[in-house]
Amino acid sequence: MPTDTFEKTSWSWQLSQFQQQVGEWWEYQFYRFEQALPELPTGWSISPWLGELLKFLFWLVLGLFIAWVGWRLWREFSPYVYSWLSRSGSLIDFRVKTRSSESSIALLLERSQEFYHQGNYREACRCVYLATLQQLDQKAIAPHKLSRTDGEYLQLLRSSVTPIQPYETLITTHEQLCFGNAEILPDNYQQCRQAYREISPE
Repeated sequence: MPTDTFEKTSWSWQLSQFQQQVGEWWEYQFYRFEQALPELPTGWSISPWLGELLKFLFWLVLGLFIAWVGWRLWREFSPYVYSWLSRSGSLIDFRVKTRSSESSIALLLERSQEFYHQGNYREACRCVYLATLQQLDQKAIAPHKLSRTDGEYLQLLRSSVTPIQPYETLITTHEQLCFGNAEILPDNYQQCRQAYREISPE
């Protein structure tokens, strides 16, 4: 059965139209640029390779600018992204209660060592923090809740456990790596590991 219902609005057609429009816009802008230049003496002209070089430099500068803006935005908002991911479970969330909670804790501590040896002290500290939350859930001291903030954990622990200092060390370090700009150093990881040993001697 004959039909002429070819997809004029398909993605490939739209993409080719967009590329054509961008090309035409660029040619027009370059034409305007050439017209705005002072008239060169007779026999002088911009060689094609110089024109291509100018185009390349323009796109290079634009690309570097966009990369710089993206880097600045990432530095500014990455703590909030990491915090949201860790709370929503988009990262590997070992805080969810499972039948093998002991093995989950052991795996978190093993991963913390791996991250430490790789020089990724932020994730190393985060793994120790998650192991602590897993243990609190396992012992029913502070049952796991995705909505519970670090401040709420700390408030709950102050009224139910002693000593509180190891928990404060772990939780304040986690707050720093999620919401602060301070660099997480090897010493921070060692403090977290020591705090965890005080909470649960290995």
